[in-house]
Amino acid sequence: MTRRAWLPHLAAVLGYVLVAVAFSWPLLPHITTHLTGDPGGDTGVYVWNQWVFQHEAWVEHRNPLTTEQIFSMTGRPVDLTQHNYTLFANLLAFPLMRTIGVVPTFNLVYLATVVLTAWMGFVLARRVTDGATVEAWLAGAAFAWAPVLVARSTGHYSLVAAAPLAAFVWSLHRVERSESLRDSILAGVAVAWAASCDAYYAIYCLLIAAIYMSSRMLRLEWRPGPVRAPGRWMLDLAILLVGGLVVGLLAGRGGRFDLFGVPVSVRGLWAPVFLLTVLVVARTMVYLHPRVGIYGLPRPRALGLTVAAGLAGMVVLSPTLYGAAQRVMEGSWVSPPTYWRSSPRGVDLLALVAPNPSHPLVRWIAGDQQAAAPTVFVEFTAALGLVVLAVVAFAIWRAGLRARGWFWTLGIFAALSLGPFVHVAGVNTFVPGPWALLRYVPVVNLTRMPGRFAVVAALCASVLFALALKAIGDRWPQRRRQVLATIAVVLAFELLPAPRPLYSAAIPSVYDTIRADTRPVRVLELPFGIRDGVSSEGNFSARYQFNQTRHEKKLIGGYLSRVSARRFREIRQSPTLTGLLALSEGRTLPPAEIERLAGRAPGFVERAGLAWVVIHPSQTPPALEAFAIRAFDLERVAADDDAVLYRSRLYPAAASAAPPASPARR
Repeated sequence: MTRRAWLPHLAAVLGYVLVAVAFSWPLLPHITTHLTGDPGGDTGVYVWNQWVFQHEAWVEHRNPLTTEQIFSMTGRPVDLTQHNYTLFANLLAFPLMRTIGVVPTFNLVYLATVVLTAWMGFVLARRVTDGATVEAWLAGAAFAWAPVLVARSTGHYSLVAAAPLAAFVWSLHRVERSESLRDSILAGVAVAWAASCDAYYAIYCLLIAAIYMSSRMLRLEWRPGPVRAPGRWMLDLAILLVGGLVVGLLAGRGGRFDLFGVPVSVRGLWAPVFLLTVLVVARTMVYLHPRVGIYGLPRPRALGLTVAAGLAGMVVLSPTLYGAAQRVMEGSWVSPPTYWRSSPRGVDLLALVAPNPSHPLVRWIAGDQQAAAPTVFVEFTAALGLVVLAVVAFAIWRAGLRARGWFWTLGIFAALSLGPFVHVAGVNTFVPGPWALLRYVPVVNLTRMPGRFAVVAALCASVLFALALKAIGDRWPQRRRQVLATIAVVLAFELLPAPRPLYSAAIPSVYDTIRADTRPVRVLELPFGIRDGVSSEGNFSARYQFNQTRHEKKLIGGYLSRVSARRFREIRQSPTLTGLLALSEGRTLPPAEIERLAGRAPGFVERAGLAWVVIHPSQTPPALEAFAIRAFDLERVAADDDAVLYRSRLYPAAASAAPPASPARR
């Protein structure tokens, strides 16, 4: 690419940098002290990801895909293959962390990933629109700062790094036209890049490829009209019967009836509404009379290019794939079961067309959803942008916008984001969405949280936004500049999330005392627990691992995206840890059991190298605090905020210890 060809890209990136600073304000002045998410939640684990990666590689000189810094008493390293480890962000952070510190590195990497996401959206939109630079720049901004992605920057930072999704579609677009080996390898590398950002994104790439290839191979024709299909009257009768049953259930009359002399009892709406939906869809298909024709089969060269792309991705991901294969062979691969009713729900249907919940005006009128319900805010925000949708709708109406493939992809991923059962205005309609069945497909079922499909829907909407702007400009070329300037202003106003709520990244000073201890000791934080994305025992906080980035000593508990059943069993093999798990949950143990555990405490302290215990009074049940102080013979050392530091008298004191860091150093 010539220097002149790079100028639009350089200008686009510089513009996105300015937007990133403005839309994250006031993060930049507080870049060393604050975060855009609560370190006591998932944000703390994402910060820990970057720290533990460089700690294992730089300090311990070990494979950074494993660690002994958590679950350290199980006797073997923890494999991080199934953890949402954000390898790409960890690599970006690696050269910075030991120079500028943990928190500023994390914030800079966050801003860099947002800019990179915007730029890749620009690259994709510019290619699709045949070089419409301004339109593509606005599309990149609409994607990177879409409400669905801004909400994720308060907790799910792996999803903010959505650049590889756009990169994969861009490479797929190139492969179709060039059929070159180089572009195929780029597509495979893009999938590997997606997996190194978030495992969900790699699966999304495969779904995009499947939709893309199907659209090129198959042709769907509709011939609506009254068709005399055999058994049509049976469908109509079944719809009336099941519909009457649903109405009866809604009226509160129960579902007791006789079917050909057999008593039937239906109390819930799940099965009847599912059956009614299937019948209505079948009846609609009978009316529309769709016909699928094969447009063309893939040529041998296309199959070869697909294999080349797969091999390229596997080579890049080989360290992670090796770890995954080991987990499968040793039986520690975690596969959470998929349930019919209790599986994770998707986003609300109205959330896709809702105003930007991060906008200061919306927060002032409707309240701060991020503060009121942070978990709901980060997981179920799905707004695609009112300006984006309005411009696309206008272009369809007046400018003749035609982009069937992009509309189909947008519709498919938006429908998947609704989850197994469609919710409207917070009400479960019990109407099944496509995810109700797709969640049982192997590999695809690894994407447990369907609401995240909305990220791909936002990407499709941004590309359609660029195509719509180009269509409007072509329709009224004399007003193109005025239209683009007006839309740019309105878009910036709608997407504005500043001033952003920030969270203090301060770590209590008691951890400086632990850091000053030069012995290879372990730290026990109370309440104690084991936690992953689908289960929990005890009461473990992600903040413990965030605090570990300061004291750098091994923890006995831990929190990962997936923890194997074997790891849970290994923790429970210790009677002392089993007792701590029970007490951390607020359960009461018999006095005889308490005495038995207290008798085991000296041996436990020696085996664990337990020199320091940190108790968080606001979270610790009184029975747990009393047991720990007596059993481990704890001596209070210091306190700061909600962290009280104790030294165990059962563990030999350090011969010499450096003084705690001064407040200025902290």
